[in-house]
Amino acid sequence: MSRSGTNESTIFFGSGPVAAQSLELLLAHTPIEAVVTKPRPLHHKGSVPVLDVAKNHGLRVIEASTKKELETVLQAQRFSSRYAILIDFGIIVSKTIIDIFPLGIINSHFSLLPHLRGADPITWAIANGDDKTGVSLMLIDEGMDTGKLLTSRTLPIKPDETTPELTSRLIQLSDKLLQEYVPPYLAGELQPKNQPHPDRATYSRKLTKADSLIDVTEAADVVERRIRAFSGWPGSRMTLGSVDVIITKAHVSETETDLSIRCGDGNYLAIDMLKPAGKKEMPVRAFLAGYKHKL
Repeated sequence: MSRSGTNESTIFFGSGPVAAQSLELLLAHTPIEAVVTKPRPLHHKGSVPVLDVAKNHGLRVIEASTKKELETVLQAQRFSSRYAILIDFGIIVSKTIIDIFPLGIINSHFSLLPHLRGADPITWAIANGDDKTGVSLMLIDEGMDTGKLLTSRTLPIKPDETTPELTSRLIQLSDKLLQEYVPPYLAGELQPKNQPHPDRATYSRKLTKADSLIDVTEAADVVERRIRAFSGWPGSRMTLGSVDVIITKAHVSETETDLSIRCGDGNYLAIDMLKPAGKKEMPVRAFLAGYKHKL
């Protein structure tokens, strides 16, 4: 595919930080007729990334909080766009909404479908120890990430990669695929195909705050992967002596180090960087200099 972007407008569905970054990139090559997003949460004083991007570019914004509200609001609209793009939206989209668009809603899903359908596929790719992931451009249907594919492309996962780092690379890949594959799809030159081997589908669940608790009965390599996977949110928490900390970087060791924890497989989780409650992230030597007496 050699095309880059399209002059045909789209409706953008997205709510989270990944959506905001994707929208900023999309604006460079695709006209946006409107942005559909969640409203600012009550009592939220910080930034709302998608709303900020939309405001900065003078885009029309349509807000909805639930599936039902989305149906009510959008059925009252009139769009010229034949298709929509959905990234990091966070609301289930019904067939009623899909049918508004003659060419459907294209979802950029950050996994190699049908592997890791569902929420938080980037996090679980790292946590599960996958050596690769990717981006799948899919036409949304009524199932859970079961729609037909426009394309998918693989991206290797680096051995020490965190979720924020991998997410950044996937956002760039996603935008590249949208530039290359949406124009021929709109022109009728690209026919969507069924996902391969649907019987081998796997699913990722949504992260919860409980996932932040480190379980040292697990193997050391499992704990280390989860520290990288849960980087950012929900983080990886434990208590060292009387000090509550978030572990931000660690490695597996067969022997004890300056600060290490024996795990369920007999290997050690050697801590490299951590963040005591209410303090900034620091290397292990700085932590020991200030907190050793509490361990």
